[in-house]
Amino acid sequence: MTRESSASPLIFGGDALSPRAALPVLPPLALYIHIPWCVRKCPYCDFNSHTASPVLPEEEYVDALLADLDQDLHAVYGRELSSIFFGGGTPSLFSADSLGRLLKGVEQRIPFASDIEITLEANPGTFEQDKFVAYRKLGINRLSIGIQSFQQEKLEALGRIHNGDEAVRAAGMARQAGFDNFNLDLMHGLPNQSLDDALADLRTAIALKPTHLSWYQLTLEPNTVFWNQPPTLPEDDTLWDIQEAGQALLAEHGYVQYEVSAYALPGRPARHNLNYWSFGDFIGIGAGAHGKLSHPDGRIIRTWKTRLPKDYLNPAKSFKAGEKTLSNEEMPFEFLMNALRLTEGVESRLYPERTGMTLESLAEGRREAEQSGLLQVEPSRLVATERGQLFLNDLLQKFLT
Repeated sequence: MTRESSASPLIFGGDALSPRAALPVLPPLALYIHIPWCVRKCPYCDFNSHTASPVLPEEEYVDALLADLDQDLHAVYGRELSSIFFGGGTPSLFSADSLGRLLKGVEQRIPFASDIEITLEANPGTFEQDKFVAYRKLGINRLSIGIQSFQQEKLEALGRIHNGDEAVRAAGMARQAGFDNFNLDLMHGLPNQSLDDALADLRTAIALKPTHLSWYQLTLEPNTVFWNQPPTLPEDDTLWDIQEAGQALLAEHGYVQYEVSAYALPGRPARHNLNYWSFGDFIGIGAGAHGKLSHPDGRIIRTWKTRLPKDYLNPAKSFKAGEKTLSNEEMPFEFLMNALRLTEGVESRLYPERTGMTLESLAEGRREAEQSGLLQVEPSRLVATERGQLFLNDLLQKFLT
């Protein structure tokens, strides 16, 4: 079976084939590009990332990405891309030449919005000034820099390849390369971390004046080294103190929390991620990438691609590992597990616009969630209460059928 001739069967659940209202307007369209290689796999990481060989197959992988995109084009003709996100792995391991060829190929296939946001994930250990100047010239206009911590002891515990000084320099180099919009990725609740340690990291990050901060708690995920060999993490009381004090510090410096773990200066939220959380559409290309596409007739289809790079690069194997059409029963949970991550939620009208279903399909779960103090009683919006944000899983359970 070749890539051209293969087709994964649709997986229907419940009443997936029942009529659903046509979508009046298709949501914004984004593109996620997965680069699966890292210098070294971190012990906490459960992403689809693999230790890089001395020579990466950049040319072959770019060819595969464009061929993968070609197979998704039939579902997005006539639409334009509002954002692109290079995730990984460590996309900054790829040369500017390779990324430039890829971006040119993408734009030849799908038009770019005039104000498109193009984000590249990078690690401080992979920063090279000339390379990042070249990235900026390609039209990449936002960086997401994986700092995690500035403290050597914590970085070593996390298996990171950079040190604190390199992390600080990376932010400066980003600005010098012409990036006036960048995110710093920072973790808290690290092994043996105190409140003072966590706030020191946060103060250092704030001093670098990023436009955006992703600040989130380390969790132990299955199929990771930390899951099998758990480190000593802070007690719950310390974790709570870190969360409260950190949020206050970020607010004091003008960073608005607009999502569970995302903080931005006014006007600078990550547009690509906002599209995810508001149930927008995205094509996913690359090893293990996921996608979600809406169709005018009301069908919403999630896809996932072949996970292992060697299989993804094998011409005898299909890019697509599977796809699933969302059923009516699944739709409330699928929509809300994204929308309720936003601290201000979304306007209620977005639910029928993006799903083709009526607000009445949420009524029972909405009533229970409001009575439990997890969802605000606000007819024009779907928004979690403060308690609902803290117990988001409990809130979402109200909408499972």
